[in-house]
Amino acid sequence: MNVAGVPGAGAALRLDGLTKRFGDFLAVDDLHLDIPEGSFFALLGPSGCGKTTTLRMVAGLEEPTSGRIILGDEDVTDRRPYKRPVNTVFQSYALFPHLDIQENVAFGLRRRGQKDIPRQVQETLDLVQLAGYERRRPSQLSGGQQQRVALARALINHPRVLLLDEPLGALDLKLRRQMQLELKRIQLEVGLTFVHVTHDQEEAMTMADTIAVMNAGRVEQLGDPASLYEFPATVFVANFLGQSNLVHARVTGRSGDTLLLDVAGQRLAMPADRSRATAESVLVGVRPEKIYLALAGTRGSGNARSATGDNELSGVVTDASFTGTSTQYLVRTPRGQELVVFAQNTSADRRSATPGDNVVLHWDPAHTFAFDGSGKAEAEEATAEESAAVPRVGVGG
Repeated sequence: MNVAGVPGAGAALRLDGLTKRFGDFLAVDDLHLDIPEGSFFALLGPSGCGKTTTLRMVAGLEEPTSGRIILGDEDVTDRRPYKRPVNTVFQSYALFPHLDIQENVAFGLRRRGQKDIPRQVQETLDLVQLAGYERRRPSQLSGGQQQRVALARALINHPRVLLLDEPLGALDLKLRRQMQLELKRIQLEVGLTFVHVTHDQEEAMTMADTIAVMNAGRVEQLGDPASLYEFPATVFVANFLGQSNLVHARVTGRSGDTLLLDVAGQRLAMPADRSRATAESVLVGVRPEKIYLALAGTRGSGNARSATGDNELSGVVTDASFTGTSTQYLVRTPRGQELVVFAQNTSADRRSATPGDNVVLHWDPAHTFAFDGSGKAEAEEATAEESAAVPRVGVGG
């Protein structure tokens, strides 16, 4: 569907060696990205990773130190912001409080002397589901409605790429989740290229076709949400995109397509093609919701689903936190490391594990991934993550 004259698909965006320095600080480091035409693309990372600086360079609000910004077939690196076919939606809605919603949305069209403004405004308000709100002022709308007005005002200007800078950050959790679905619906309907900056992993995974996980000015990993989550490329990605258990292990051999591992005397296995390690010393990872927890001697019921060939680690429960859909357990292994397990609450009468219980953790080897673990930096980072305080919220698994 086309809206208000917007083409059926946005232009592809290419960042070629994009670099930005602020004095001695390197904010964006030789960034190369090809953002597909008509896609919903997310730049995800913690504060200070360079994602917002990247967006501001694309918008023309920051001048690159080096590199090029290519929009479609056009080099827009040196163009003024108002001469670039992009629009930005900010976390602060920046609406005009003295203008009603219709005039807020029409503002850009009137400045350019466009014709048929009422029809374009109405079509765009219909798109963002604000028909009937034309004569209200921004102060009479909720935060989510104001965000829709800001989105409509950007879309009506016919951008080839829409930039979203933490647009949902000011909304409460329930409204933010609703708006995530709405933004995705709108992007699919208009077919524009959306580039979304966020530090919220759930937000990126809910909306984006492709995610670039950024750290220290560089892209650590690029891919679709499922690929990044199921097979992270680095320790940083494994811990930033969701939660991971990482344990030190030693590769003891190989049997066909299977790697054989030793963890403090306990044997594990994993598909060889799920290991990125090249050394004998590795960090083995598994997501908390992939693990089944069984009271010692009770394999085969409830969350203690048994499967031949499962990986197993023994341990003692040190904490159990009920979170509604699941119970989050902390389990200390003989080596002294605490692992996290999310056990789905599927049975009202099943006995739950409690602190002090001896348990067996088991999971499908296909859910295991591995990195090199011989380097000091990797080991220290993993150890820090393992010993850090664990959030008391988890998803059912």
